[in-house]
Amino acid sequence: MTPSSHPRHAVVTGGARNIGLGIARRLQTDGWRVFVLDIAEPEDPSLHADAQQVDLSDPKATSAALEDILKLGPVTCLVNNVGIVKPASFDAVEIDDFDPIMHLNLRPSILAAKLVVPGMRAAGGGRIVMNTSRVTKGKRDRTLYSATKGAIQSMARTWALELARDRITVNCVAPGPIATTAFWENNPKDAPETRAIVDAVPLGRMGTPDDVAQAVSFFADARSGFITGQTVFVCGGTAVG
Repeated sequence: MTPSSHPRHAVVTGGARNIGLGIARRLQTDGWRVFVLDIAEPEDPSLHADAQQVDLSDPKATSAALEDILKLGPVTCLVNNVGIVKPASFDAVEIDDFDPIMHLNLRPSILAAKLVVPGMRAAGGGRIVMNTSRVTKGKRDRTLYSATKGAIQSMARTWALELARDRITVNCVAPGPIATTAFWENNPKDAPETRAIVDAVPLGRMGTPDDVAQAVSFFADARSGFITGQTVFVCGGTAVG
């Protein structure tokens, strides 16, 4: 895959705000035409032209949005970013939450890849990047969220093997803790547990969406074609020990 061998079209799911928005902005800066799929409108007006508001937990709506994008040419960079958390301790986990979380955090990744991979093959290669999480190393109150992120990380390794002959790389970025509205919604600022998370970051600060976007940009680069099946923890060192 070379920069001149395909249209530089990228899709970012959940790209309207927070980490997804940071990724979309960075890919745009890198020269990609970025299509954001999200239930909300992007907070950055520069992304509005190619954004579609869609409920990504709805497979028919998601497929229709992607098919519209593919009419303009192949998508050779797919960033599967969308996700929700719903924190709960083991005793408080509601089984009724299982399907909604799986259907949003995991199913769109499979659906989007199934639709864009044929175009990647025809273009001679492509990049798939999964946004997972540091919670795959373990975190309290994250039973269902960690289940989805662990599944995504494992699935990416399988895809990396199966799609390698097509020159399609599949890698993961695993952020945390990142200072976003989503983080503060799920980790109350005044809670001792939150303070402990922040204080434990070896680099002495929380991450930003731009930190995560840097890793995505690296995996999406045409020069990163010999790297696949990998996970980079963008976590300030918290996954080390």
